[in-house]
Amino acid sequence: MHNNKAFPIPLWFILMIGIIAISFSSIFIRWSEAPVSIIAMYRLYITNLLMLPFIMKYWHELKKLSSKDWFFLSLSGLFLGLHFLFWMGSLRFTSVANSTAIVALEPIFVLIGSFLFFKQRTNFLAITGIIIAVLGAILIGWGDFGLSTKAVLGDMLALLGAITVAIHILIGKRLLRKMSNYVYSFFVFLTSAMLLNLYNIVQGYSFIKYSSMEWGIFILMAIIPTVFGHLLFNWLLKYMNATTVSMSILGEPLGAAILAYFLLNEHISFHQAIAGFILLLGVWIFIKFNQKQLDTKTHS
Repeated sequence: MHNNKAFPIPLWFILMIGIIAISFSSIFIRWSEAPVSIIAMYRLYITNLLMLPFIMKYWHELKKLSSKDWFFLSLSGLFLGLHFLFWMGSLRFTSVANSTAIVALEPIFVLIGSFLFFKQRTNFLAITGIIIAVLGAILIGWGDFGLSTKAVLGDMLALLGAITVAIHILIGKRLLRKMSNYVYSFFVFLTSAMLLNLYNIVQGYSFIKYSSMEWGIFILMAIIPTVFGHLLFNWLLKYMNATTVSMSILGEPLGAAILAYFLLNEHISFHQAIAGFILLLGVWIFIKFNQKQLDTKTHS
């Protein structure tokens, strides 16, 4: 088990940094007029460029990876790329609050997958936290549900985004048992970017004809929600179970809705504000009681 000396910064504080960082993702996507697959591709390529100077430190670890490891790294990257395509695409059709709320249903799929593949169990109080948090996530976007065919399409894309990122997290949990977070993140991001690159070629999208503002958004997407969001969550998978990390991301709908109110002029209703409180209460209950159960076991 990891002791407190190994972590001068509390894990909950690192979780909060990650939640705030990923909450900016929706804002940047809304500010951009580029195709979502282009935004996703460049955010990942730029992240890889930032990570590249340090990857050779892991050369000995890279040489030990099996063909099976490379296969699962590629598979994780595939599902991360699909997540970006589906979820970022949903923001073109529905509100920030609605999209992020539906994607926040991801822990349900992670919990099911963790039970089926890792035989991971949890306790009654933690499950109660999941139910409360998911209820809050649904309530946040409730006012937007079913407004139009366009909104329904956005809802469906967001749901597909939730399923694909849950699969990505579960594969990551398996891989991080035998490799460092840095190696995992670098090659998952690279694989995902290359697949999006291929998709953009097929779609015939331009790779260079974008304004300086667009390039600035691509860079911000790499630094804030990717490095300080996804990279942090990948690292946390080493020390928390997949469902705990996934549940913490439920804070994004509230963060994104608040940012959308101030930066995009998207209205937040009273019931959405109440729903945000319910959501965070559920997250707190889950992390507190699920992590307490894990703390009685020895980390692998």
